Amino acid sequence: MKIQQNKVVSLHYKLSNHNTGETIEETNTENPMVFLYGVGSIIPEFEENIFEKQVGDQFDFSILAANAYGTASEDQIATIPLAVFTGEEGKELDREIFFEGALIPMSDSEGNHLRGKIKEITAEAIMMDFNHPLADIDLHFTGEILAIREATADEIAHGHVHGEGGVHH
Repeated sequence: MKIQQNKVVSLHYKLSNHNTGETIEETNTENPMVFLYGVGSIIPEFEENIFEKQVGDQFDFSILAANAYGTASEDQIATIPLAVFTGEEGKELDREIFFEGALIPMSDSEGNHLRGKIKEITAEAIMMDFNHPLADIDLHFTGEILAIREATADEIAHGHVHGEGGVHH
């Protein structure tokens, strides 16, 4: 069976910075990445590079930052008043959670979930970077296809994998 639209794919990979070689993330055969191919849940160029591969096939390719998580934008940096984090009572900022470099889960005015990286903390505000952590990084993937199967009608309707390696509901 080959990887095509609406196939459930299980693979392991190593993701590294294409320019420095630094490992960013790695899965293994015990904890593979499992996803429904062709529904837009992963980087499109990643899907293009594994299209029609079969179980046991290896892969080794790079994706430019512009085709992966994009380039960082100053528009994604926000200065947020300290009171948002300390409350109206002005309680002390928890320095075990809030420090430069920390990733903080947040949501915008429309309820979208975001993760911001703290760039700077002043007496009045916290400057946060909401760019994707991999923005500006050219990616390099190596790995192997572990399993391919037909997606169920429910998985196709929901747009994600159910059961082992997927969503349980």
